[in-house]
Amino acid sequence: MLAPRVPGYVPVLGNLLGFRSDPLGTIVRAVREAGDVARASFPRHQGHFLFHPDAVRSVLVDHAKDVSKETPGFDALRLLLGNGLVTSEGAYWLRQRRIAQPAFHRHKIFALGARMVELTERTADEWQRAAEAGRAVDVAESMTRLTLRIVGDTMLGRDVERDAADVGQALGWLLHDLNRRIVRPWTPPLSWKTPANVRFLAAQATIFKVIDETIAAKRRDPSAPGGELLRMLLEARDEETGEAMDDAQLRDEVATIFGAGHETTANLLAWTWSWLSRSPEVRRKLHAELDAVLGTRAVTADDYPKLPYTRAVLSETLRITPVVWLLSRRLKTALQVGPYELPAGSLVFLSPYGTHRHPAFWENPEGFDPERFVGEAPPSRPTMAYFPFGAGPRKCIGDTFALVEATLVLATLARRFEADLLPGKVPVPEPVITLRPRDGMPMKIRAR
Repeated sequence: MLAPRVPGYVPVLGNLLGFRSDPLGTIVRAVREAGDVARASFPRHQGHFLFHPDAVRSVLVDHAKDVSKETPGFDALRLLLGNGLVTSEGAYWLRQRRIAQPAFHRHKIFALGARMVELTERTADEWQRAAEAGRAVDVAESMTRLTLRIVGDTMLGRDVERDAADVGQALGWLLHDLNRRIVRPWTPPLSWKTPANVRFLAAQATIFKVIDETIAAKRRDPSAPGGELLRMLLEARDEETGEAMDDAQLRDEVATIFGAGHETTANLLAWTWSWLSRSPEVRRKLHAELDAVLGTRAVTADDYPKLPYTRAVLSETLRITPVVWLLSRRLKTALQVGPYELPAGSLVFLSPYGTHRHPAFWENPEGFDPERFVGEAPPSRPTMAYFPFGAGPRKCIGDTFALVEATLVLATLARRFEADLLPGKVPVPEPVITLRPRDGMPMKIRAR
């Protein structure tokens, strides 16, 4: 029995045109018109979109060992991240995960809270100057510089302030180019000196230069303040051979931390400011909580559990504008999903953007309502109806770091400022590797 097709199918090209022109719209149509399982066709690949939470759990949790990351999306990501935690598999991934895991323990993340707030205060000073001058701020760019500053300082032990503009520009271009490589039936390999490949390699070199300098500096002085994760990676030894990671392995892991570690949180925060601007009542409730808990003092990591509404705002942002909007896997064995047997070797696509809008589990799915995440979730909503960080053994290792960081950043800035979208400048989601606001997010900053 064949599942219904994803809307927009055309002969030969299948669903390629729909996903190149309007991937988010195509996903929403598939949820509404095709249902929980939708068959997708592309020139070189066949697969299925799975939107029901039970199917998400089946792939990411119950059958995690029966799927792989040998997909076009991860093939593209490996051009940038190499064989790091996001892209590696099997015994190699498990070894690297065990090495990195201690750095992401909750108590160590909370210990970094004061530094996160201190670094955020620099952004607050920039916003204060913009507010006094009546100057608009590109909040997306501002959050990118801030999260790059935080991950560079706390995870890698490097002040990346001087690199932020170049790295941000290079990473933005690379994400767009990687997305183009995924949705094209064929792309020349990087060894071909096409204009696009030359630019790709130049942007990649910009990021690798910062990474290589960071590794070299920590090798010279492992005891220098900051950069605990990098120090752990440098000191790690293989249990069987006693060998340390070479520079290529280190570069892959640092590239993953450096890229994924700030890009996702920056977009989460940018979208949060956008939704607060469009939701005055939500903003009032947020300010009321911050005023009640903090008053005029700075937030600390100890305040994290005391700010449930602040955290709910971030959770709802991740529901309606999930930074990671699409996940892909390849089936090693056939998988039964309801009445459909998905063949071994085919692709499965899981979309937080689609499942987070599933009308069976979310009332008014297009509305921004943080109250959904205050208190206990209704019994009728399965756990996997919401999976912004993935699930199962491959769930994002940095989820707690990202949420603590985002909460402290939002509390620090929202306690002092309001940010409003400029007239006629409602941001448009741009689904590249992550869900970014197209053309940035210019906003007017006002001191409270």
